[in-house]
Amino acid sequence: MDALLAQPRGFCAGVDRAIEIVERALEAFGRPIYVRHEIVHNEHVVGELRDKGAIFVDELDQVPDGAVVIFSAHGVSRAVRAEADRRGLRVFDATCPLVTKVHVEVAKMRRDGRELIMIGHAGHPEVQGTMGQADDGIYLVEKVDDVARLQVRDPQRLAYVTQTTLSVDDCREIIAALKARFPAIAEPKKQDICYATQNRQDAVKAMAPQCDLVLVIGSPTSSNSNRLREVAQKMGCEARMIGSAAELDPAWLAGKHRIGVTAGASAPERLVEELLDRLKSLGVSSVEPLHGVRENMTFPLPRGLARPKAQAD
Repeated sequence: MDALLAQPRGFCAGVDRAIEIVERALEAFGRPIYVRHEIVHNEHVVGELRDKGAIFVDELDQVPDGAVVIFSAHGVSRAVRAEADRRGLRVFDATCPLVTKVHVEVAKMRRDGRELIMIGHAGHPEVQGTMGQADDGIYLVEKVDDVARLQVRDPQRLAYVTQTTLSVDDCREIIAALKARFPAIAEPKKQDICYATQNRQDAVKAMAPQCDLVLVIGSPTSSNSNRLREVAQKMGCEARMIGSAAELDPAWLAGKHRIGVTAGASAPERLVEELLDRLKSLGVSSVEPLHGVRENMTFPLPRGLARPKAQAD
């Protein structure tokens, strides 16, 4: 057997920034630091930050008055922000700037009198946060069939936004259905699916046809990791998502000649390295990194956490 390694894979700029915000806050204020929801959807990242002193909570009522709290990379509703302000919590916002972009779009379109269609997965923290930017007039669509059931006030005053971590192809189909039913629907100036989601899916599309099996490192709660597995399967390749090398079943490799490896945007590179080591121990003789997009995106840290320029890397 041999293995192919997707490029790009793993951490994106928004995840890098979110993790650094928690680490910088711990340095600046000491433990404990409270984080609303998992900072990113990866249990290894969350576990490491918990060991350093971060306390992860589901809601703000679990945070003591006056404490430091960080909002996760997925974003929060206006109601959550208002509650934090009311209670005097010191907030550092780790919302990915590309998610914030969608929040701004929702607010602007509601001010313009448009109702919103949100394309996304029910219950996902990003969807909850985005839909929470409006008090009303925003509807969730998860699949093409949902479009036919939509009941809106004025089909001439509609717009749509999307979750940033969706399948590019699935989202394209839903948008086509929305435009067919509501020809006047307005769209974002730039697509909401983030650059990292697009790049990782494109890399899997290029890799999967060359493989007998694609392994995706990611957590079950990670939307973008689940989409990578689905993309590989739609390309006709067997694909499995695992949290770490320990979850690899050697039986999956029986009769396989080429294994593809990638990782979701919230999965650390060390998990990739550990998986490659495990594959080598099970008979993979070589690993070929594929050519792909080289990402150089970075996002600034919140005011109060950035180190002085002289100390910057």
